[in-house]
Amino acid sequence: MVHDAHRHIGVLPAYPFYGGPPVHPDTTARATVKQLLADLDAEGTERALVIPNYGVPDPEIAFSFNALAIEAAQTDDRIRAGLWVSPRPEDAHRTDVALTLAGERGVRALKLSFLLGGRPTDPACRPQLDRIFAVAARHDLVVHVHTSPGAASDIDEVGHLVDWYADQVAVHLVHFGGGMSGHIKLAGSRFFDWIAAGKRVYTDLSWAIGFLPYWLAREIEHRGLGHDRVLFASDQPWGDFSGEYARMAAATGGGELGDRVFRDTFATLYD
Repeated sequence: MVHDAHRHIGVLPAYPFYGGPPVHPDTTARATVKQLLADLDAEGTERALVIPNYGVPDPEIAFSFNALAIEAAQTDDRIRAGLWVSPRPEDAHRTDVALTLAGERGVRALKLSFLLGGRPTDPACRPQLDRIFAVAARHDLVVHVHTSPGAASDIDEVGHLVDWYADQVAVHLVHFGGGMSGHIKLAGSRFFDWIAAGKRVYTDLSWAIGFLPYWLAREIEHRGLGHDRVLFASDQPWGDFSGEYARMAAATGGGELGDRVFRDTFATLYD
């Protein structure tokens, strides 16, 4: 049985990404709680953190799915909700509304991404970031942050959030850097340096390049830390549950590390 620390709910409209025709790349996106629960049943997923779907460059769509995530969490105790928030000053009112829901039953995380704009080191974003992390600290919520190489999502940028806030708030670095450069920066030293310094930093390996799960498992064993900081995540509908599961099961084996990745660390953070 599996605990999934990062998947989405909500169906996005078709969009002409990268100058092409309007498309629906999130083919397994779910519009209703009933459909989501059917997926959990089919997978054997025992617990899940469910976050609004996003990707279309209209933040209002992602914010609109907060109600759906809360509905899911309050319909079935297997589910915990993450709320979409934004560091952009243009989204301040929407984020304020979202943060009023932080104390709702079942809410266990706040999710932000710089894919829709903003930058960790942009002074205009700092007031919103301070507010988001203050609310997370008050309600003991985890803050999920998308990472991917380059631009505002690069770990060189997102890492500032760990430096500034992870003494008080658990920060979940989604996708472990999201690609070659991020993987090497984190697994090579930075992830373990943060843990050794007492930072409350966590991660998942969805989207990870094939070598990374095996290397990270070896580094955890060699260094003797980090075994309680990695969670399984499918990232459905952008990831693939069966593929993500197979990779992580092969890399972690059937021992204590696998138990923590697939179940125990989720329970620590969300149950």
